[in-house]
Amino acid sequence: MPDEPTDDQDLRLAIQRLARRIRSMQADDEVTEGQRAVLFALAKSGTQSLGSLSEHERVTPPSMNRTINALVELGLVTRATAPDDARKVCLDLSPAGAAFVSETRRRRDAWFTTRLDALPSEQRRMLRQVAPILRDLADN
Repeated sequence: MPDEPTDDQDLRLAIQRLARRIRSMQADDEVTEGQRAVLFALAKSGTQSLGSLSEHERVTPPSMNRTINALVELGLVTRATAPDDARKVCLDLSPAGAAFVSETRRRRDAWFTTRLDALPSEQRRMLRQVAPILRDLADN
């Protein structure tokens, strides 16, 4: 018989399941999780170099290059030569990439809002109180 999860493990597993469920709400099923992370990074931070995206996602530049190639092929990311250095490539969201991010956010928000609205008011209040704690855990 497997061991019962501790309270810490139970909380971690619940957060992981919720995060996985939220991540599944996206505008296009062809986009992988790694590709989606890059699109959201570009949406948040704007134009990036391959190196800065590699650092942000904690992957090697060759791995990031493969991800970017796939996103360019899907029409979600654009490449341009940096205005100050012709050797440097700038990566940004295309209009289709921006639409993907926007639609994915809309779907996630709609799904999550529906689930929250179904909760009793006391549980919604408790979740509002725990949100800063979870944010601190995620940021540290």
